[in-house]
Amino acid sequence: MIRISTIFIAICMVLVAASLGLVLYSVAGLDAMESAIAALTALTFLILYNAVSMRLRDRTDVGGQIADLSRGTADLARQVAEFGRRLTAVEGKLGSLNHAGADRIQAVVGEINELGGLVKQLAVSVASHEDLLSTNAAAASPVSRSGHSTPNEQPSFAAEPPKLVVAPSPVVSVVGSEPTAERNEVQTLAAVKAAIEQNRLDIYLQPMVTLPQRKVRFYEAVTRIRDENDRLLAAEEFMPFVEAAGLVGRIDHTMMLRCVQVLRRLMVRNKEVGLFCNMAGATLRDSTTFTPCLDFLEANRALAPSLVIEFKQATFRNLGAAEGEHLAALAQRGYRFSIDHVTDLRIEPRELADRGVRFIKVPAALLLDPKASSSSDIHPSDLSDLLGRFGIDLIAERIEGERAVVDLLDFDVRFGQGFLFAPPRPLRPEGASATEGASAGKAGESEGAGSNGAVRMDPSMIEAPARVTGNAALARRAAGPN
Repeated sequence: MIRISTIFIAICMVLVAASLGLVLYSVAGLDAMESAIAALTALTFLILYNAVSMRLRDRTDVGGQIADLSRGTADLARQVAEFGRRLTAVEGKLGSLNHAGADRIQAVVGEINELGGLVKQLAVSVASHEDLLSTNAAAASPVSRSGHSTPNEQPSFAAEPPKLVVAPSPVVSVVGSEPTAERNEVQTLAAVKAAIEQNRLDIYLQPMVTLPQRKVRFYEAVTRIRDENDRLLAAEEFMPFVEAAGLVGRIDHTMMLRCVQVLRRLMVRNKEVGLFCNMAGATLRDSTTFTPCLDFLEANRALAPSLVIEFKQATFRNLGAAEGEHLAALAQRGYRFSIDHVTDLRIEPRELADRGVRFIKVPAALLLDPKASSSSDIHPSDLSDLLGRFGIDLIAERIEGERAVVDLLDFDVRFGQGFLFAPPRPLRPEGASATEGASAGKAGESEGAGSNGAVRMDPSMIEAPARVTGNAALARRAAGPN
């Protein structure tokens, strides 16, 4: 586009040439043709002069631009050189760090290999000592065929400590009194109603530990009811009668309150601890009893990541429309679910995961039963991996022996629960910790675990996770097959 200054110069040149022609025509006496020729000649010279001057000015401007571009290029080259120098220095530092890291890794690998060799040697030594003790105990047994000890000798229990056998009993006294006679339905209901009204519902906590480290990761809240004589009624004794009488909702609501109180105290010292709280299928089914529980859980939804609500396998298999809606309401508030009382391994992990199930508790005897694989679509040894693909953890419960622990480790089971680690223990009156029951004295206590590998919960603060050291059975497994 032509600039305004160029148009103005052109107009001025035309006016100058026309003025020159008029002057020559009127003053010099030239005719019109000669005056026009003179005017055109002057205009031509003016045009040539303007063109030459503009070309010279453009050359001057281009030279300045070239000089500026040269200076910018030089600055850019200096910056590139500086960046190259810095990059070289960084590459040199990275190379030295990689070399130092490789040396450290090699040193750590060597130490780990050396420790592995020492552990295997220790395992072999422990296993041989255990076999020797078992052989000596069997050879020196003082018990005769008739089952009586010989004179001046005492029975030897060096081979194996006596195992606790828990048999179902109707009612057992807390203070060690004789078991009472069986209660009938009317007496049981009366005792439960009185216990609810007089606030004699107790929480017993049983730990769930990681395998094989045996570090306490969760607790399960177990309901116990005390009658007027402070005798305990286990849940298995009164739940059938309570569900028939419609009292289970009141018990579940009370226990939910207690569980939240206990969980808050546990999380003061350990944010990673979790608590399993049972809920009956009748409570989930009945809107009248479920609504107060849902409102209470809604008010405490900040604890949802640490509070796991547990249902029976039969409850999940017989979910109706109302139960499904109530379960979805709990899941929307962030609560996770667990399934216990598993009777078979016909499990659909995708469906359970969609409903919010994150834990499944299977009895150790069922996992280790060879007949269980015949009635299931998957072998028990692959069950943990299958559930893990859908975000569900497998917990082996009712573990009572070290041999079961060794076998379960081959099944890649991550969590365990049972009397081998610790029985359910009552809370202190303030609900902040678990008691040890009858005190055996500090001289007989040891940190972590006893000789049978049981987890000892600290009587002063239950939330402190106990870590168990190795034992002979795990040492055998670490040593590998002979």
